[in-house]
Amino acid sequence: MPARICHARAIALVMGCASLALAVSVPAQATAHPGGAGHHKGIDRAVLAKGDGWAAADGSTTGGAAATPDHIYTVSNRAELIAAFEDAGDAPKIVRIDGTVHGNSDAAGTPIDCDAYQTDGYTLDKYLAAYDPATWGREEVPSGPMEDARAASAELQKAAVNVNVPSNTTLVGVGKDATVIGASLQIRGVSNVIVRNIAFEDTYDCFPQWDPTDGETGHWNSEYDNLVVYGSHHVWVDHNTFSDGDRPDAGQPRYFNELYQQHDGLFDIVRGADLVTVSYNVLKEHDKTMLIGNSDGAGATDSGKLRVTLHHNLFKDVNERAPRVRFGQVDSYNNHFVATKGSVYGYTYGIGSKSQLVAEHNAFTLGAGFDQAKILKKWSESPLTATDNYVNGRRTDLIAVHNAGVPAEQLTAGAGWTPTLRTRVDHPLFVPLIVGLKAGAGRIPGA
Repeated sequence: MPARICHARAIALVMGCASLALAVSVPAQATAHPGGAGHHKGIDRAVLAKGDGWAAADGSTTGGAAATPDHIYTVSNRAELIAAFEDAGDAPKIVRIDGTVHGNSDAAGTPIDCDAYQTDGYTLDKYLAAYDPATWGREEVPSGPMEDARAASAELQKAAVNVNVPSNTTLVGVGKDATVIGASLQIRGVSNVIVRNIAFEDTYDCFPQWDPTDGETGHWNSEYDNLVVYGSHHVWVDHNTFSDGDRPDAGQPRYFNELYQQHDGLFDIVRGADLVTVSYNVLKEHDKTMLIGNSDGAGATDSGKLRVTLHHNLFKDVNERAPRVRFGQVDSYNNHFVATKGSVYGYTYGIGSKSQLVAEHNAFTLGAGFDQAKILKKWSESPLTATDNYVNGRRTDLIAVHNAGVPAEQLTAGAGWTPTLRTRVDHPLFVPLIVGLKAGAGRIPGA
């Protein structure tokens, strides 16, 4: 059934349109394991509402709603989080994060720094000395003992940072301040997963690799996203906040005249992932924000997949990839994209290989001097639908503006499909208000 569109005529009606029914909540039937906090007043067993985006297609997304009492866990550190996943396996489970979980931590959950992973004689000073372009040159990627030591150190961190999420899981934050710092949640090769009400911060790479052949000047390349959906289906990511936390790129040093980049993406959906709904999240102050499809050469796994819905999310002061799309039928509506003074802005939507993006009913708030023609970026010849979008309060034809401003990269209208899995569509003029009130961790009613 097509979604209705809310056209408010007065403040009372605006707020009526803003009241959101995202999920069907079933009262919790069990308390947490001893020592845990109280239940979530019903959100623990919430399931994705019928018709709410692609994750509602071909079945439903229920996560751990059917968990038995012995498969409900409250965790407060990385070891407890992993133990909960291992204990339940693929059985329905509810895992509740209470407080702050550090990915880079010891067995007791105490945060550790990068020095703890260094092995085989690696130090950053030695690495910089070994691969300084003045001596190493710019024609070959690093190799030899110090690169081997960097790679070995990176493997030690990887074992701590990556946390695999099993099938049939609801991972939910307790209250308004549940946080995961420095961990990369991997939803990899599984199905039926719900992630809600968590602030994901600063998933950083202690050991970026220098590549002097990357571009004209070379670049530092890093690993890890805050959240990755890889080859999985029926995933609902709702009311979370993604950021670099206290380690913004702007505060990082430069080596070899290039930013020492310790962050990769915030949230990627790749490698045959399918049937994903991303709703009411905040993604802010980051460079490479979101990939949907990570390679033009991944057609064997990605063709016919990567069906993703993005709605009522806030993308604030991000540089690019919000998202960049390859192959997938992506429905992006009722999102608010903000680029203000002082932020770096490359583009919002990246139009990639064989993508079928529908971008409708969105709001864009751009600061003075930001070029509206850069909202869209053409990477490949792929038609898209971009209608009823508003830029700084005015309805704007994004394709026409792009084609006029970037005449060498003409885009074609018409994605070739019409989304139907929408529970509601709000007027773009009210999207900033609705998203501002509702999006992000700590803002689920009843949490």
